[in-house]
Amino acid sequence: MKSMAQLEYHYGLKVRIYPSDYQKQIIKVNSDASRFIYNEMVAIGKELWQLNRVKLSIDTVQDRIQQLKLRQNAKQMSNHFQFLEDKRIDSLAKANAIQNYHKAWNAFRKVHEAGVPKFHRKSYAWRYQTNCQYPKQKTARLDNGTICFEDRKHIVVPKLGRLRIKGAQQRLLDRQGETRIGTVTISKDAADRFFLSLQLASDTPFVSKLSRTNRQIGIDLNTENFLTASDGRTIANPRYYRTIKGKLAKAQRTLSRRQRRAKKEQRSLRESKNYQKQRLLVAKIHARVFDRRHDFLQRTSTALIKNQDLVVAEELRSKNLLKNHALAMSISDVGWRSFLGMLSYKADLYDRQFITVSPKNTTQTCHDCGFVMGSDGTEKLTLADREWICPQCHVHHIRDYNAALNILEKGLQKQQKA
Repeated sequence: MKSMAQLEYHYGLKVRIYPSDYQKQIIKVNSDASRFIYNEMVAIGKELWQLNRVKLSIDTVQDRIQQLKLRQNAKQMSNHFQFLEDKRIDSLAKANAIQNYHKAWNAFRKVHEAGVPKFHRKSYAWRYQTNCQYPKQKTARLDNGTICFEDRKHIVVPKLGRLRIKGAQQRLLDRQGETRIGTVTISKDAADRFFLSLQLASDTPFVSKLSRTNRQIGIDLNTENFLTASDGRTIANPRYYRTIKGKLAKAQRTLSRRQRRAKKEQRSLRESKNYQKQRLLVAKIHARVFDRRHDFLQRTSTALIKNQDLVVAEELRSKNLLKNHALAMSISDVGWRSFLGMLSYKADLYDRQFITVSPKNTTQTCHDCGFVMGSDGTEKLTLADREWICPQCHVHHIRDYNAALNILEKGLQKQQKA
């Protein structure tokens, strides 16, 4: 039987689950255990770093170093902290917590942006990971592992047992070839919704190959419209956050009042029923905005990838753009970074090509003659300039459409050089 890494095609599946009250308790216990083990690994790492700075050969220091090093595995940690021996805790959840700590260090060494691993705070969101295993099985399928689908409405997970699910795709269950389940993440968000995320792998493609369209497109992302394409089409910006901002503000003011009242009466927020009801209401409003935006981005990205052989977009760094306080809310609401990520993985999934190019002068350059605004003493275009006339060739341009044409041209040049 092949491992996940040896299988050619990979796919992610996220479904909503509906656990019973007892199953919710098990999820909470595993989430707390996973967070505790991760934080204990962070604490051990910090202490080892401090102890290794002691240059003198002190027996007490060396003994402590050896004790801490021995504790850096799931079995020894469970022996040291007896509550981790609880039968409700999945052993693979403990191993994954330690593995995630090491992955965080590897990410820090490669990227240096996220920083070193930090303590995970307790929150209203729960999360832990486990793995599907195939004991005494010659082939991997979706219905013969320790995590398996009973039917399109139910799945079995270790420690949790049988779970009712929503959204499992029947076409995946009907697959005849080998399909292996890898890491499985059980999570709860702040709106008290439970989800199950599965990593799937197979040597058979998860989606059918699409015929070539012989079409290329460049897209200019902006806050006025969501995007303007090089073929002249525009997609309106739905502005999901702005449409619900007033209702959210009102709910948050009520939440603040209930928080102040609970603190004044010296009651714990977790035990204050009125506060928790309002917190859940606010979380559901945020979740509604996220779900609507996510659905819009998924539909738009899928349509672009399926209908074009090549999609070209700008390399946008949202972190830098958010420094502009006048546009920060609009940029956060539009979800550019998520959209580009969707285009990237869907291009691989459907065997299409997605290219990003430098945004330098894509807006300021005339597509007809190549004149760059800001040169020869001319003034650069501002965000208020939605239409302009080229000073050199006198062609009238719609700002975003002209930028989309320049982006496509840059992408075609990059494609030829590759």
